[in-house]
Amino acid sequence: MKILFAHGLASSGAYKLADMLRMTLRAEVVAPDLPIDPSEALELLRRLCETERPDLVVGLSWGGFLVHRLQGIRRALINPDLHVSRLMRTKVGPVPYLSPRKDGTTAFEITPALCDRYEALEGFVEPDPETLLGLFADQDELVQCGEEFASLYPGRAKEYPGKHLPTFPEVKKFIAPALLAYMESNP
Repeated sequence: MKILFAHGLASSGAYKLADMLRMTLRAEVVAPDLPIDPSEALELLRRLCETERPDLVVGLSWGGFLVHRLQGIRRALINPDLHVSRLMRTKVGPVPYLSPRKDGTTAFEITPALCDRYEALEGFVEPDPETLLGLFADQDELVQCGEEFASLYPGRAKEYPGKHLPTFPEVKKFIAPALLAYMESNP
């Protein structure tokens, strides 16, 4: 199985969830460092879907926001922030990356204009929800979009015990089995 992984905001392809997916699913995981600009990030993800031909695209938080907008491929969103501009507006200014990036960049800038570009993408509704799965931590301290997702996509949301950033035990016990079941039921 091949997975394309989209990390969260202020992170990188080196984020530990990519390794957790490799270990628990015994999968090849392609995990790029995503640009902060939404158009550039979406273009990179679309290009990687074409060249890498993943069996599944997984997005965490901000990455889930981006992956939600991809079309024609199976996707799983883990604690996606469907309204990422709201969080970003609270962090305007320089923001340090919390995991190392391949190009050595250590920070990025959130501007009001960048927040506006994200806000323009919000409100997207997937026309083919059969290609979508949402996994939501029941104690997410950062993003609470599970109810909204479940109302948009009945039967496509699953809850698991945990916080916003999944731990290895949560991935092993809840997330990996949910991803495998989704893959088996949506060949």
